[in-house]
Amino acid sequence: MAIFRYTAKDFDAKTFTGKMTANDQSVVVDELRKRKLIIISIQEEKKVAFFSSAAFEKSAKIKVEDVILFARQMATMVDAGIPILQTVDALHEQTTNPSFRKVLGAVRDDIRLGSGLSSAFAKHPKVFDNLFVNMIRVGETGGVLTKVLDRLSSYMEKSDRLKRKVTSALVYPAVIVSMAMIVTLFLLVKVVPVFSTIYASFDRKLPAMTQILVDVSNALKNNFILIVLVIGGITVALSAYQRTVKGAYHIDGLKLKMPVFGDLLKKVAVSRFCRTLAVLLQSGVPILEGLDIVRKTIGNVVLEKVIEGVIENVREGESIADPLSRSQVFPSMVTKMISVGEQSGQLDKMLVKVADFFDDQVDVAVDTLTSLIEPFIIGFLGIVIGFIVVALFMPIISMTQMIG
Repeated sequence: MAIFRYTAKDFDAKTFTGKMTANDQSVVVDELRKRKLIIISIQEEKKVAFFSSAAFEKSAKIKVEDVILFARQMATMVDAGIPILQTVDALHEQTTNPSFRKVLGAVRDDIRLGSGLSSAFAKHPKVFDNLFVNMIRVGETGGVLTKVLDRLSSYMEKSDRLKRKVTSALVYPAVIVSMAMIVTLFLLVKVVPVFSTIYASFDRKLPAMTQILVDVSNALKNNFILIVLVIGGITVALSAYQRTVKGAYHIDGLKLKMPVFGDLLKKVAVSRFCRTLAVLLQSGVPILEGLDIVRKTIGNVVLEKVIEGVIENVREGESIADPLSRSQVFPSMVTKMISVGEQSGQLDKMLVKVADFFDDQVDVAVDTLTSLIEPFIIGFLGIVIGFIVVALFMPIISMTQMIG
């Protein structure tokens, strides 16, 4: 695939420039002719060196905050009566992220050529996901684009906030454990061998603790490369297994069953399911289509399978609550509240209440997890370091007592 830069005019002599990805130039020509444009020039872009500024700009990451701000600003401008094309053009000009600026430029060009807003967004799935595109499509067809953009940006803000909380809860202990392991490895590989050499010159039998420490240090030092290769091999194998359908299902299932962390991840998934479905229903997306969108954005294969079953049951005329309760993945409180929402005709409001409740539960779980893990890790690290220090100095203490 290559990238072609083109310049063309329409029958009103208005000039259009842009880029198109295609296998060869003939594909670009056919596409431009379908758009009823007169081709001025087509040039293939040369590949940019990896360390050039252009390559850096291309690889710049588009953050969720960029998309949220874009949705907020777009809602304000559309509500003020500014046409879509002028709105996207203005937001494109003021965007500081080079990658996002490029995406918005492509969206603007597509709109100029007669494409709908949702269709233009759909060409960039890595930036605007299925949920975003479908809600924009509903807003376009229903004439409620401003409301949809407001709901969408609010939803994205809450989802991003929830994600940050969970990430902080998982990253903090991982960093502490990693630092503890690095310190322990340094002591075993660098410090213990120095003491071991000194003790070998004493020609005396070492205490049991010291001998165990020396044996562990020697085994680690002599087989360090082998241990690293084994750990690396296991990591690669697990990663490859997770990319398979069966592997993803098993690993995601294990994540939900993990002590402490599994309960946290389940609460996050329930909150995400309820809030996403609520926003879609409030925006006028049909229930089956909404469930299918939620299935694709839930982020866990086990829950994805559950939602697939729900879709089939709903298609056959059953309620949402019954198959969810049979899955034994969603808490009974959730399924009962969803059942009440279905019976009262206020499913979207009930889903929002459930999502808010589980957001609060996630806050409590994160605080509890942090308060529990920190003293546990500090205690564990103290025991390990204490064992190493005591084992290292026991021979010296023994010799001092013998001399005394």
